Amino acid sequence: MLFTSTTQFAVLGLVLIAGWLFGLASHPGGRKWRTRYATERDAHAAQVKDTETKLAAAQTRIAELERENQRLASAQPVAAAPVVERAPYRPVATSAARPAYPAGERRGWFDFGNRVSTNG
Repeated sequence: MLFTSTTQFAVLGLVLIAGWLFGLASHPGGRKWRTRYATERDAHAAQVKDTETKLAAAQTRIAELERENQRLASAQPVAAAPVVERAPYRPVATSAARPAYPAGERRGWFDFGNRVSTNG
């Protein structure tokens, strides 16, 4: 066996306690974690303050829009301007060009309509 006597167990306990004390002495004391926590706490506080500022601005804007809506709802309607009758449309000049196809014989888009095929 590795440890057989009481003296060996006492030395093992002493070495374990010495190692624990050495580890505590060489540890930075949590300074790194405290600085990280403080940084995170400050960032969170800034984000909460920014959110509250935006919320207050939005609530102010909502109140302003509700007042404007109430004002417009209670206002007298504006009388519509009378509609002026326009003269009927009359073309300025008639075209002298003749149509491409006689009336009623207009072909399809790609000239496929009413075509004599070779298939019979």
